[in-house]
Amino acid sequence: MGLIDFFSREKKETLDQGLDKTKRGLFGKIAHAIAGKSTIDDDVLDNLEEVFITSDVGVDTTLKILDRIQARVARDKYVGTGELNDLLCDEITQMLVDNNNADAADFTVPEGKRPYVIMVVGVNGVGKTTTIGKLAYQFKKAGNKVVLGAADTYRAAADEQLEIWGQRVDVPVIKHQMGTDPASVAFDACQSAVAQNADVVIIDTAGRLHNNVNLMRQLTKIKDVMRKVLPEAPHEVLLVLDGSTGQNAFEQAKQFVAATEVNALAVTKLDGTAKGGVVIGISDQFQIPVKYIGLGEGMDHLQVFRKTEFVKSLFGK
Repeated sequence: MGLIDFFSREKKETLDQGLDKTKRGLFGKIAHAIAGKSTIDDDVLDNLEEVFITSDVGVDTTLKILDRIQARVARDKYVGTGELNDLLCDEITQMLVDNNNADAADFTVPEGKRPYVIMVVGVNGVGKTTTIGKLAYQFKKAGNKVVLGAADTYRAAADEQLEIWGQRVDVPVIKHQMGTDPASVAFDACQSAVAQNADVVIIDTAGRLHNNVNLMRQLTKIKDVMRKVLPEAPHEVLLVLDGSTGQNAFEQAKQFVAATEVNALAVTKLDGTAKGGVVIGISDQFQIPVKYIGLGEGMDHLQVFRKTEFVKSLFGK
C-alpha cells in the first residue's frame, strides 16, 4: 500500500468512526420507517420525513430530499425498500453537488494570497479555539508557516488557551493583555506574519453574539485594521458551529451570516452526537461552503469536508 493510499484509508476510518453515532441513529430510524413495506409508497415517504427532521437535517432540506426521492421513484416505476439506502445516498449526494459549492483543497494556500488570513468567528463553547489549533496543525503539516492571533481579549484565559495550542503545534501566538482592543492584536498578528514571511495567519475573535450591531462593529473594525497591513484581509471568515447542537447550529449560522461576511463554515463535535445530519442541512441551505468538519479530539480529526465521501460514509457505502 502506498503512502497516499494509507493516509486516504486513515481519513476514511476517521470519518466513519466520527459519524458512527449518527449512522446508527439514522439506520435505526430508516429501518423503522420501512418496516413491513416492500415498495416506497406514501407511507414510507411520510415516515422518511419524520426520520430526517428528527435527525436535524432541517425541514427545507428534508422536503427537497423527499421531492428527489418521489421523482426518482416515478421515473424508475418500481423501487423496492431494499434499494432505499442506495437511493438516498445517490440523491442526497447529487443535491449537495448541485449547489455548486466546490470541495476545499487539502489545507493549501491559494496562489497569490500569502499570508492567507483566516478570521475565525463563533459563539463560546463551539470548539472555536480548538478548531484554530487543529487548523494550525494541519496547515503546518502541509508545509506552511503559521502565525496565530489571540484577538479574543475579553474572555478570561482565552489567550492562554490559544497559547497552549500554539505550543502544542509549535507555532507563534501574538497576544496582548486581557481587555486590549482586539483590532490591535489582529494588526500585530498580520504585521508579524508579514515580517516572518508566514503563509497563514489565523485570528481568533470574541465568542459572543450580543446583537448583530455590536458584532458587526467589532468585526468590521478588526477587518479594517488588518487591511492596513494586508489590503485583501481577511481572505476567509470562518464560522465555527457545534454540530451536537443540531438546529441551534442553524440559528447561529443565520445570525452570523446576517451580521458578518462569512464565506466558510466548520462544523465540530460530530463524533459525540447523533445529530450529524445537520451538516447536510447546513451544506444545502446556506450559500456558503462547509469547509471543515471536526470528528474527534485528535489533531488529525479536523478534516476537509467532501460531500460525496461524507454522504457515502453516512450511508455505510
